Amino acid sequence: MNEIREQIEQAILKLFGEGVAAEIVTEVTVAPEGQDADYASNIAMKLVGVLKKEEKLEIDGQPANPRLVGEMIKAELESAAFPFEIEVAGPGFLNFISRDGYWKEKLAEMLADFDKNISCDEYSGKTVICEFSDPNPFKVLHVGHLYTSVVGDAISRLVEFAGGKVVRANFGGDVGLHVAKTLYAMQEKGITAKDITVRDDDADETISTDEIARRIEIIAKCYVEGTRAYEDNENAKIKITEMNRVIYAISENNLHDSELAELYWAGRELSYRYFADFYAKLGVKFDKYYPESTVAQKGLDEVKKHIPEVYEESNGAVVFIGERYGLHTRVFINQEGLPTYETKDVGLLFTKWEDYKFDTSVVITGNDIIDYMKVVLKSVSMYAPELVERTKHITHGNVKLPGNEKMSSRKGNFIKAVEVLDTVEKLVEETTGKPSDMTALAAIKYAFLKYKIGGNIEFDIEKSVSTTGNSGVYLQYSAVRAKKIIQNGTNQPENSEWKLNEYEKGLMQKLAQYKAVLEEAVVELSPHKIANYLYEVAQEFSRFYEHVKVAGSDFEAERMKIVQAYLLVMTHGLELLGIKVPEEM
Repeated sequence: MNEIREQIEQAILKLFGEGVAAEIVTEVTVAPEGQDADYASNIAMKLVGVLKKEEKLEIDGQPANPRLVGEMIKAELESAAFPFEIEVAGPGFLNFISRDGYWKEKLAEMLADFDKNISCDEYSGKTVICEFSDPNPFKVLHVGHLYTSVVGDAISRLVEFAGGKVVRANFGGDVGLHVAKTLYAMQEKGITAKDITVRDDDADETISTDEIARRIEIIAKCYVEGTRAYEDNENAKIKITEMNRVIYAISENNLHDSELAELYWAGRELSYRYFADFYAKLGVKFDKYYPESTVAQKGLDEVKKHIPEVYEESNGAVVFIGERYGLHTRVFINQEGLPTYETKDVGLLFTKWEDYKFDTSVVITGNDIIDYMKVVLKSVSMYAPELVERTKHITHGNVKLPGNEKMSSRKGNFIKAVEVLDTVEKLVEETTGKPSDMTALAAIKYAFLKYKIGGNIEFDIEKSVSTTGNSGVYLQYSAVRAKKIIQNGTNQPENSEWKLNEYEKGLMQKLAQYKAVLEEAVVELSPHKIANYLYEVAQEFSRFYEHVKVAGSDFEAERMKIVQAYLLVMTHGLELLGIKVPEEM
């Protein structure tokens, strides 16, 4: 379609000049099902509208009309050795019918140098920080972290495919009120650092993944209890507020000389080991971790530096008056002199810049902090506009199981990430007859990535493992089926009598769209475009498989090339989604 579009635009420029060409947008679409044509365009009808607007009512003495304009474009294209047959249909539609030679040539090009054929240089030579997942220590990972980890990794892969140097970054709150609430409840319950350490004193080695998860559960329950105490008990609130100040000092000065300090460091180490185990299972790697404690001072310095021209003192705190810019007011330094989340995000932005001098910083979060980030970025734009211009905030909705309410770690009613992984793994084993982490991950990742980023997602676990529907498991099966066809080949010689049937042609047309799909996905940072395309091409391959004999046929060599091209596209596309193709299923 891109080739047709480009050649039509050249024809319009030659026939009608730059003025008309500049006013028209050429659209080429796949022809409606049931038509003999492959592609179609209404450009002739649109052109007549532009010509009338320019008061060019006649062409060579004849009244301007779509059919006349269509015939002129047809003649110009044919004179330039256009690779499609052209017909002017109805009131002036241009229909394009491909020739066998065109698709055979495209197939040969794809197989000759697949990587070059699909290449994209949108981010060539650029450094991009992709910040995602961002769990807080002292809390259990929930399905939202699972989702953003999958999406962030897929976006990172897109940028890498397009030539960018990607830094996968993870930002988490190792200090703050949530930590104080947790440690308060832990001390109230008599939990000590030894109870949550990652070290096994008897064996002198780190404890198991399962034991780490069990101890994190203890901490998470304490967070819920500490939050309740903070909200319902004034004495507890006073103690937690003071404890928060002390924990900041413990972190900033690397103190280890008190029971609270020991408890803090043990919980922090346990949390990061828990995160590492989770990401390893998910197949996601991070290049840089930014604990909030490492950027807080930088944020404080920047905020204080820009008082009063950007930030203002108010009732003992420091705020940014957002109402002046159609936003809302937020506190950046609280009455205790401690940095809030806002100031830590300011510090993070400047620290990332100092570390990497990035061209783009992609920050992936939930929709619930859209307004929050607008305030943070607006304030920074008043003294470091170039950093804000380089920042792209991508937000997503909530992940829910069918009928599930919105999750909250504060209330303790969230779906744990590990529970989702375990449940899907069990269903995969029940469905396929054997366990497979690779297939379970395909089910989860595709179930998330097939949706456009932005809205809420209903994650249906049963459907995610289906071998026949729109699922990652189905796509894996389809790719493995292609592998089996290739393995069963009998090395027949090429046959010059080969003429494409509708199923061969349909699959080749779909495969030819891959490069354009990749370019759109990269520009928009939209993994769902690749996921949806892969499902469509898999459906086309299924029709091909049902109606076309490959191995042992008179045209085995030619058809085997189509299957090889399909496997290349499917394997590459799934890899961009973080999904691997197994050898067998």
